[in-house]
Amino acid sequence: MSAALVIAPPPFDPAGRRSPAWSSLVDRWREDAFFKLGVSLVLVVVVAAVLAPLIAPYDPRHGDLANHYLAPPGSHFLLGADAEGRDVLSRILYGARLSLLVGLISQCVAVTLGLTLGLVAGYYRGGVDLAVMRLADVTLAFPSLLLLIAVAAAIRPSLPVIFVVIGAVGWAGMARLVRSQVLVLGRSEYVIAARALGARDRWIMLRHLVPNVRAVVIITATLGIAGAIMAEAALSFVGLGAQPPTPSWGAMVAEGRDLIRVAPWVSVAPGLAIGIAVLGFNLVGDGLREALDPLTRTRVSLDSHP
Repeated sequence: MSAALVIAPPPFDPAGRRSPAWSSLVDRWREDAFFKLGVSLVLVVVVAAVLAPLIAPYDPRHGDLANHYLAPPGSHFLLGADAEGRDVLSRILYGARLSLLVGLISQCVAVTLGLTLGLVAGYYRGGVDLAVMRLADVTLAFPSLLLLIAVAAAIRPSLPVIFVVIGAVGWAGMARLVRSQVLVLGRSEYVIAARALGARDRWIMLRHLVPNVRAVVIITATLGIAGAIMAEAALSFVGLGAQPPTPSWGAMVAEGRDLIRVAPWVSVAPGLAIGIAVLGFNLVGDGLREALDPLTRTRVSLDSHP
C-alpha cells in the first residue's frame, strides 16, 4: 500500500532533514527573481500596515482644510494633501491596515467555507456533491463585483459585513478546486485501506485528505488576498465599502477622480498602493504554486533529468 502524499509538510521531518516541499520553496526563492519581488512588495505593505501609527506623520482622519487644501507633494506633505487637507501618505499607510485585514479575514471565511464544502462534496459525492456544486455554479454565474455590490447594498455597509461578504462570494472557486482534488484522492489506496479498517469519515478527511489539499488551499488563498483587496477597493470606490473618515485606498481614488487634472496625487498615490499590494500577492501566489504544486515539481524534475 502506498503512503499518503503530503504536499506541504513541516520544514523538517522527525529525522531533522528538510522536507522536499520546503526545499522546493527555498530553491524557488533562490532562483525566481519575481518571487523575491513579490515577497518584498508584500513585506512593504505589511510593514506599512503594522507600523502605521509610528511612521504616519499626521492624523489620517483629520486635516487643516483652510491651510492645506490640495497641498502639492513637498517637504511638508511627502505625497501631498487631499481636498480636506489630510495627508495622503498617512491615509495610505492606514489604508494598508484595512486592505490587509480585508484580505486575510475574507480569505479565512472563503477557506473555511470552500474547504469544508469541497471536502464534503468530493468525499460523499451523490446528492451532496450535486447540491454543493449547483450552489457554487449559481455563485459563479454572477459577476463577482455585481454580486458584491448587490449584497453590500442590501446590508448596511460596515467593515465586518465587507469582510464576510467578500469571503462568502469567494468560497465557490475554492470549493471546486478542493472537490476536484478529493475526487482523485478518494480513490487512493490509503483512503480505501482506512475505510476498510473502519476509520470514521471525519478522521479520514482530516488525517488523509486535508494534508493533501493543503497546497491548493494555500496557493488559492494567497491569490485570493489580492482579489479581496481589489474587491474592497471597488466597493469603497462606489461608496459601499469602508465609510468616511476611515482611510481606504478605493475611497481615496474615488475622492480624487474629479481632481485628476489639478491634483493627480490624490488618486494616483492610493492607486499605486493598490497595484503594489495586488502585484505582490499575485507574484507570491505564483511562486508558491511553482514550489508547492507536486505536478509542477514533477515536471521540473523530469525536465532537469532527461
